[in-house]
Amino acid sequence: MRKNIIFFLFIINFATLPCVSHAQQVQNKAYNLMLKALLKHDVPEIGVSQIPKNDTAILFLDARTLQEYKVSHIRNAVWVGDEGFKIFRVPSDFRKRKMIVYCSVGYRSEKVAEKLEKAGCNQVKNLYGGIFEWVNEGRPVYDSIGVTKRIHAYNHLWGIWLKKGTKVY
Repeated sequence: MRKNIIFFLFIINFATLPCVSHAQQVQNKAYNLMLKALLKHDVPEIGVSQIPKNDTAILFLDARTLQEYKVSHIRNAVWVGDEGFKIFRVPSDFRKRKMIVYCSVGYRSEKVAEKLEKAGCNQVKNLYGGIFEWVNEGRPVYDSIGVTKRIHAYNHLWGIWLKKGTKVY
């Protein structure tokens, strides 16, 4: 089953390759192919390796469920959710700030980033590969106590893209 899904995404990627070109990459080639097929790429994207490790000027917005956020999140990230996203969850000065929205892989956060752009934010980017790629590249995640290895893997199908950390379902 897993091989069929990957093969299907691989075929879709090559069928649409002449139509799209994306500069962002993740370390795993199969994951990258899946992301190219899954995402619409209609908001600016940023790769994990492009983010300075200690840039406190960036506001990270977590577009996962509250349960996922509580397991772990990027340091100082603000939970905004995805379903029923409300702009009031975002700090009031958001139009002036550099923001990176993330979820597990970048699908839900892409939708939230679109809404933020429509609300007047012109410095918002979607984290390509999401928190899974953040962890895969060795970046730390935090819970209410501090640094943790635990990461919510969404479900067993999507969890295959998380190569590091301790998966929680």
